[in-house]
Amino acid sequence: MKKVDVVLGLQWGDEGKGKVVDVLTPGYKVIARFQGGPNAGHSLKFDGDGFVLHTVPSGIFREGSVNIIGNAVVVDPVILMDEIHQIEAKGVDVVSRLKIGKRAHLILPTHRMLDAASESAKGKSKIGSTLKGIGPTYMDKTGRNGLRMGDILSPEFKQRYAVLKEKHEGLLAQYAGFEYDITEYEQKWFEAVEELRKFEFIENEIVVNKYIDEDVAILAEGAQGSMLDIDFGTYPFVTSSNTMTAGVCTGLGVAPNRVGKVMGIFKAYCTRVGSGPFPTELFDEDGEKLRAIGHEYGATTGRPRRCGWLDLVALKYAVMMNGVSELIMMKSDVMNDFDTIKVCTGYKLGNETIDYFPFEAGDDIVPVYTEFKGWKSDICSIRDYDKLPVELKDYIAFIEKETGCPVKIVSIGPDREEIIVR
Repeated sequence: MKKVDVVLGLQWGDEGKGKVVDVLTPGYKVIARFQGGPNAGHSLKFDGDGFVLHTVPSGIFREGSVNIIGNAVVVDPVILMDEIHQIEAKGVDVVSRLKIGKRAHLILPTHRMLDAASESAKGKSKIGSTLKGIGPTYMDKTGRNGLRMGDILSPEFKQRYAVLKEKHEGLLAQYAGFEYDITEYEQKWFEAVEELRKFEFIENEIVVNKYIDEDVAILAEGAQGSMLDIDFGTYPFVTSSNTMTAGVCTGLGVAPNRVGKVMGIFKAYCTRVGSGPFPTELFDEDGEKLRAIGHEYGATTGRPRRCGWLDLVALKYAVMMNGVSELIMMKSDVMNDFDTIKVCTGYKLGNETIDYFPFEAGDDIVPVYTEFKGWKSDICSIRDYDKLPVELKDYIAFIEKETGCPVKIVSIGPDREEIIVR
């Protein structure tokens, strides 16, 4: 019997999950998003064209695929329908390929306002929210006040909406001086809700388990990254969902013994958007060079990403927490022109050197680096692993030895064809 395979990010997001899922999907019938919201930005590039997906699973462009938005995803109908319209403009029949979990929670226009008010009130201690209402929506979910996709089908939907909106307006009134107007967005929101009725709403836990019983190949697609997990990430500078493998079980309704291989994606270096700890962050020419060559700007927000060397302490932590069975290394080509490449293999914390990710990863952490000679050559046209520069192969071998996981895929450019499968 087939199990649900998982592909997820092992760093602070932006690892290149969209491209990997797009490459992997020919081997899977079902692709399911299991957590997160429209703060995700999964970039795909194929046939000379680019596309960024925020809510729709990354298998949507593959003919014959089934794409599921799972129950732990939070959905903004306006953003989802805008995305669907853009996909349909490329000739894709989205209605036949997309199914939506009834238990997925709805992001209301007032959730977005609560997000903005809360972030504004934090001043210098901002967490770097994308201001899409995701945190407040998950708060309503755990507070048992939320509206779910399945509620759209209820004749009492507008009444339930009004009750929750009124609650939010009461909360917003507590933010002195915060002004807002949701009239226009609310109108778009209800129009999008009406349009969503044409899609198939499912009990995804029933459907996914039925697929497993029928031996259908399923790929669970994670959003954000492991170091942004609400429980095990760099709290409070995290997202509001469980981004690790455990989130597949609660985000799709799958038992732990039905999870198969876990494919963990990481960049050959590190990036982070927004605030929060980043031990290997670079503030020098090397950091600027990584950002410029890697086009390191948020797919969703456009914000410049913070850049730094690969952090093996954090990577090993994510490998352990996720039960990673194989690694996928992205953006190797970005480092084509460095004389020296560094990898963090430990942290100095006061007088102590540690090899694990601590409870608080503050500014007092000093990374301990191992240096490697750069490969100083263009690798983008190479398709055979054996033909890669010896310096790059040494770099990969070191990562494999340290993590105990094989690097199965090496990405050497942005296009879906620019990849080496070992």
